[in-house]
Amino acid sequence: MKISTKGRYALRVLVDLAEHGTKKNVSIREIAERQRISDKYLEGIVARLSAAGYVKSVRGKYGGYRLSMEPKDYTVYDILRAAEDSIALVACLEDEVNQCPRSKTCMTLPLWEHMQAQFKEYMEKLTLQDVLDKKFDVSDDSEDDEEAHSAEGKTADETATDDTSADVTGKSTPA
Repeated sequence: MKISTKGRYALRVLVDLAEHGTKKNVSIREIAERQRISDKYLEGIVARLSAAGYVKSVRGKYGGYRLSMEPKDYTVYDILRAAEDSIALVACLEDEVNQCPRSKTCMTLPLWEHMQAQFKEYMEKLTLQDVLDKKFDVSDDSEDDEEAHSAEGKTADETATDDTSADVTGKSTPA
């Protein structure tokens, strides 16, 4: 799958609005200049984002666009869905009901379905705020994070006296 310029630019537009449109409306021309994208092309992308309810449009002298929600409320998956015609990894997954005549016997279909599910799950967890913060690890390993944070700042001797010890892979094992 290749995310098209529509999807990439839609994400860039929303990042730009999050960075520059918090106190004022932002014109397409301003976004186009900062992002070095044709304003005509951006109009189509912004129209899709507006239709999806992701940007508010204000007319008039001080008009322009701004986000309709907080950055944490947008998922990258939803942004791509609004901008792209399809975000399926392979053509046979584009429709809700697989139309491929080989789908019942295709040995690779389960692979594509699994990859599509993983892609979707990741993109649904990743928010516009995560993109702004450059936080792309959205795993649910909160226990691992707590262990890593509790070990920070300890000396090797302090860590060794804990109730756990590290094996050669770096994983903690009970002492």
